[in-house]
Amino acid sequence: MRLDTFGQQIAHVNLATGASEVRPAPEDWVKRYIGARGLGVRYLLEAGPTVDPLSPENPLCFMNGPLTGSEASMSGRWACVTKSPLTGTVTDSHQGGWSGARLRWAGFDGVVFEGASETPVYAFVEDGRIELRDASEVWGLGIHATVRFFQERYGEKNLAVNAIGPAGERCNRYAAWVNEDDRAFGRGGTGAVGGAKKLKAIVIRAGLIKSQVDDPDRWKSVRRDALDVIRDEVNITSPKKGGLSVYGTNVLMNVTNRIGALGTRNSQRTSFGDRGEKISGEYVQETILVNDPTCHACPVACKKEVEVTEGPWKGLRMESVEYEPAWSLGSNCDNDDVAVIAKIIDQCNDHGMDPIELGNVLSMYMEATEQGWAKGPGLAWGDTDAMVRMTDAIALREGEGDLLAEGTALAAERLGHPEIAMAVKGQAVPAYDPRGLKGMGLGYATSNRGACHLRAYVAAAELGVVPGEAEPLDPLAWKGKGELVKAFQDLHAFSDSLDLCKFSAFAEEAGHYADQYATAMGVGFGPDDVMRAGERIYNLERHYNNLAGFGEGSDTLPRRFLEEPSQDAGSEGHVSELPQMLEEYYAARGWQRGVVPESKLRELGVV
Repeated sequence: MRLDTFGQQIAHVNLATGASEVRPAPEDWVKRYIGARGLGVRYLLEAGPTVDPLSPENPLCFMNGPLTGSEASMSGRWACVTKSPLTGTVTDSHQGGWSGARLRWAGFDGVVFEGASETPVYAFVEDGRIELRDASEVWGLGIHATVRFFQERYGEKNLAVNAIGPAGERCNRYAAWVNEDDRAFGRGGTGAVGGAKKLKAIVIRAGLIKSQVDDPDRWKSVRRDALDVIRDEVNITSPKKGGLSVYGTNVLMNVTNRIGALGTRNSQRTSFGDRGEKISGEYVQETILVNDPTCHACPVACKKEVEVTEGPWKGLRMESVEYEPAWSLGSNCDNDDVAVIAKIIDQCNDHGMDPIELGNVLSMYMEATEQGWAKGPGLAWGDTDAMVRMTDAIALREGEGDLLAEGTALAAERLGHPEIAMAVKGQAVPAYDPRGLKGMGLGYATSNRGACHLRAYVAAAELGVVPGEAEPLDPLAWKGKGELVKAFQDLHAFSDSLDLCKFSAFAEEAGHYADQYATAMGVGFGPDDVMRAGERIYNLERHYNNLAGFGEGSDTLPRRFLEEPSQDAGSEGHVSELPQMLEEYYAARGWQRGVVPESKLRELGVV
């Protein structure tokens, strides 16, 4: 596997006819948009931004980056890129584990699925070939049963299985693809696009193939430099020592709760008080943690496998109680039972649903019930038994679950109260309240895929989770956050296109990314080129959204964050100063109230 040949092996599969063709991506696309996220968006633009997300015309792109499957640390990621049925925007979601690496080792840099099948099919990938096979035996099964079916058919060794579950089959708008390690293409409803296309699974069989480069000594050196900063004890990534490695992503629960930035009861409050400890990473580590599995080429091991030891879900073993769903299903729903959180995450993993969106849907419906706006029996705050039942109902679109399967924003709108949906561009917010972390709020508003913490992880600077020993920024200050958000967005657009895990940015800097990319591809490339490429990719996405109908005024936040001051310590009295931050942000971007002018597109070489 030569890294400098990236982009030569893109499979295009027509689900309507069963035909497949392998052809290289245009050379200038690879040069400009790098791979994974960026390259996938360029393919998406080719199909047209006005397509119906659930129509056969909407492509479903599974894309590797030039470093996926290589020896570079944290290079086990790949991207799923499509037009979102939840938001109507461009969306890309990234997945860990071994699937992307095995696709690369099987001979492909990406797969673009076009059209739709009349009957359920799965794609089988091995030794440079890809073919569609009948999936009628697994249609209707949960993801865990589907994975077992293919493991029994093809053997577990060197096998990766990505599948949709009942939620995807029923076009739940926040359905996800999930693999054998319970790693997901979680956000944006990519699983619903698979369901609409009758594509049940992608099954990849491939053993380890080491990457080749022209300068192996230089390649070893730049990889070692990146690994050294990941291992450095001053960084949260330090194996077995840093908070991310010891406690997983949920290391942030107590920190965010303490500063008044942990949304509670559908963000009516910004702190969960003393109850926050019971859903934290520290509590999980002390009580139910059983294993620390990891992804391809990752020394950090942030995944935390748990086993419930008591109560109705005793014996449940699952992966993982991540920070985002621990929040969305925890404080956001007035629930401090970590066993129930584990249970519902496991349901999401099996049904194939985004637990961040699910927790927001449930909390929105809890507020609607409290106010007398629910359509049916409704859902009471912290009713954990009802939460478990409702999760199944949503996946199967039964009863009230049919409405809630539409997503937080659309369901609230149909209830007649869109103001109780904590969502941006149709996608529900993650686990950082914009009144307590001002930069994250701007990141939500300007995200190209709807509310998202991963487009610009400004919390890294606002909470002090940054490379080295840099002092954290004031999370309650808004000045300077416009330029900061732009910088994070551009950096992450590049790393998502390599495709390296987002957590690499907790240690590595643009120079590390540039050195690894330049050495792998055999090109000249520096830190400024990293930021320029990231800016180009971000503007490409915004251009797509502008063409899809997202114009001036689309970058906003729920009224609650703008008008209802926090009542809790750490952020008490604060709202989001979004208008001021947007002015600063647009000036930094060179945009006109959220719209990319043609002059900027030409400057960046997008058009």
